[in-house]
Amino acid sequence: MPLLDANGGVWHGVYRYYDAATGKLTDEHLSRLICRIKDGEVNDYHQTNYYYWQDGKKDIRDFPASYRDGRIWFDNALITGWAAKMEPDDFNRSQCLNWTRTGEPGMYLYEMIQNSDDFKFRSRTWQWFREGKCFQRTLIDEFFVTADWENWTDDSAPVIPGFEFSKK
Repeated sequence: MPLLDANGGVWHGVYRYYDAATGKLTDEHLSRLICRIKDGEVNDYHQTNYYYWQDGKKDIRDFPASYRDGRIWFDNALITGWAAKMEPDDFNRSQCLNWTRTGEPGMYLYEMIQNSDDFKFRSRTWQWFREGKCFQRTLIDEFFVTADWENWTDDSAPVIPGFEFSKK
């Protein structure tokens, strides 16, 4: 999956959560994603997300997955679902994901990822559904830092050029 390979490495970004009914911003935090592709291993895709809030809170989430049949398959302690290249996508820039969170019956999420032509920037949109109704949206803007995830050691909050936290 060439599109998967193009997303391997370290990404920095901003997550913004919105209430679907009101459009009000409900959460905002910085992120660092480390996306690893390891051919020939059981979990040949492995993503670790680092989240950083303005008040100093930090969270780390691990998403091991496997690649088969043209999709990444997640089945871990946090989520179950898949990611795949969007068809048709004449430009080979887009992916779609569907997943559910462990322990949250009746809730599912669809994610769309769009990369820039040079794969230096990407935007992601999550639509959260509970009992079939959209209740929340997440908008994520990210930029590529390095393909060298194996030597990445910095776990401090990323610096996002031009970003300032919203005043709620």
